[in-house]
Amino acid sequence: MTRSAQSVTIKATWLSILGNFILALIKWIAGYFGNSYALIADAIESTTDIFSSFLVLIGLRYAHRPADSNHPYGHGRIEPLVTFIVVGFLVSSALWIAHDAIVNIQTPHALPESYTLYVLGAIVLIKEVYYRFISAKSKETHSSSLKADAWHHRSDAITSLAAFVGISIALLLGEGYESADDYEAILASLFILYNSYLIFRPALGEIMDEHLYDELIAEIRLRAKEVEGVVDTEKCHVRKTGMNYYVDLHLLVNGQLSVRDGHEIAHRLKDHIMENMDHVADVLVHVEPV
Repeated sequence: MTRSAQSVTIKATWLSILGNFILALIKWIAGYFGNSYALIADAIESTTDIFSSFLVLIGLRYAHRPADSNHPYGHGRIEPLVTFIVVGFLVSSALWIAHDAIVNIQTPHALPESYTLYVLGAIVLIKEVYYRFISAKSKETHSSSLKADAWHHRSDAITSLAAFVGISIALLLGEGYESADDYEAILASLFILYNSYLIFRPALGEIMDEHLYDELIAEIRLRAKEVEGVVDTEKCHVRKTGMNYYVDLHLLVNGQLSVRDGHEIAHRLKDHIMENMDHVADVLVHVEPV
């Protein structure tokens, strides 16, 4: 991974931490004084987001360490492990929100204040912008933990939207509907659990070296044909370690070539792929005669 990609991921994570801290503080204050448990539940999730973003930051810094004798493929596998921990935070916050919402439904309380709707409306927009920005950076850097952090923002936007709907129902229908925002908090917790699975599944595939990279393999085969002396490619296996990809490729060359010539073609192929595909960290080429 290039130094610029490293800088992008770390800056994006710090931006997440700062945004979550400010929004969590606003939610706690507005929820407490505005008598809205849905907003307080939203504040709980934003608070856990702060801790999970710090974990992502620690994981990213560790993943950037260069390969050494004990870790010849680098330290990138820390990324899916951090993603698992982030998912754990998401699941815990969802269960916490659902439990407290159920308790609050059984406890008589006053209607939420109307100004909480303005707070929530602004939060939904801000969080969606955060999601789109962090998600774009995760695609740019191929970072699974940054992708998980982006989904934290999307989950936060959804819970805020659910709270907005619940409070609107409570204020429109009045007495007897005080718990509408609590029911919406339960609905939001279910959505968070679903998103947790969506984040967990690709991280599990990454750590298990699951075949997930058809588009990347297709590009590798196209790049290979650009190299003089390459007849075709056969097997191509890709594994992802952190934000880098490691390729095992079987190369077909003219069977009349000398070993030296076949070796030189293999080296040119490896260099060509790594020069034109930023996140490919290494290519192991096996030469086969046609």
